Amino acid sequence: MRYLLAASLLWAFSFGLIKTRLAGVDPVAVSAARLLLAAVIFLPFLIRAPRDRRAAAAALGLGALQFGLMYMLYIASFAWLPAWLVALFTVFTPLYVALGLDLLDRRFQPRNLGAVLLAVAGAGVVVWRGLPEGADWRGIGLLQGANLCFAAGQIIYVRSGLWHRWSDSGRLAWMYVGAALVSVAVLTVQGRPGLAGWTASALWSVLYLGLVPTALGFYLWNKGAARTSGGRLAVANNLKIPLAVLVSWLVFRETADPVRVLAGLSLVTAGLYAAGRPLRQNRS
Repeated sequence: MRYLLAASLLWAFSFGLIKTRLAGVDPVAVSAARLLLAAVIFLPFLIRAPRDRRAAAAALGLGALQFGLMYMLYIASFAWLPAWLVALFTVFTPLYVALGLDLLDRRFQPRNLGAVLLAVAGAGVVVWRGLPEGADWRGIGLLQGANLCFAAGQIIYVRSGLWHRWSDSGRLAWMYVGAALVSVAVLTVQGRPGLAGWTASALWSVLYLGLVPTALGFYLWNKGAARTSGGRLAVANNLKIPLAVLVSWLVFRETADPVRVLAGLSLVTAGLYAAGRPLRQNRS
C-alpha cells in the first residue's frame, strides 16, 4: 500500500500543472513527450530484461493501452473540465477495476463493490445539480475513456503470467516504449502539431511530468498494484482525489463549492477505509 500512496502523492500536483501550464498545447504532443522521457529513463532496464518476444510484445501493447491511449484521452479532457473536477471524476476507475477482477475470478464480493460505490457516490454529491460553470460533459466522456484504459491495464498487469521472470522495472520499460510508440504514431498521423502554447513554463512542466509522475509514479503504482488485494487496489485509485482537489484549490487557486466537494471527499475516504479493513475470520 505504501507504493500506491507514494504514487498518489506524486500525481496530486499533475492535475493543476496540466490545466494551468499546458492549456492550449496539443494533448497528443504532451503525452508523447511525457512517455518518451519515461521510456528513456527506463532504457537500461529494457536492455537487461529477459529475451522473451511474446512477453515483450504483450508489454508493448499493454503500455500502449494503459499509458499511451489513457494519457491522450486524459489530457484532452482538461480542455473541458477544471483540474479538480478531472481529479474527482477519476473516481470511476476503481469501479471498473473491482468489477473486472470479480469477473475474472467468477465471484462477487459485495464489500468491494460497496466500498467503491461509496467513492462513486462522493462524485455524485459534487455534481448532482449539474456540472460547475465552464465544465462540459464532453470532458467527462473523454475522462471515462481514460479511466477504462487505466483500469484495464491494471487488471492485465496484475493477472498476466507472461512477465513472471521479469522485474517490475523491466516490465515498465517495455510498457513505456509501447506507450511512447502509440503516442508518436498518433502524433504523426494527425500531422505536425503547432508550436502554440509551448512556452518555457510548458517545457519545464512536461519535463517534470515525464520524469516524476510518469516514470516514477507509474513504476510505484504498478509495483504496489501487484502486491495488494483487489479491493484495496480498486479504491486506492481514489487516494489521489482528495490530494489533487486540495492541491488544485490551495496551490493553483481553483474554486468550487467547498461544502459539496468536502462531503463528496468524505464518501471517497469512507470507501477507501472500508476496502482496507480486514475481514473478520469466523472461528470453527
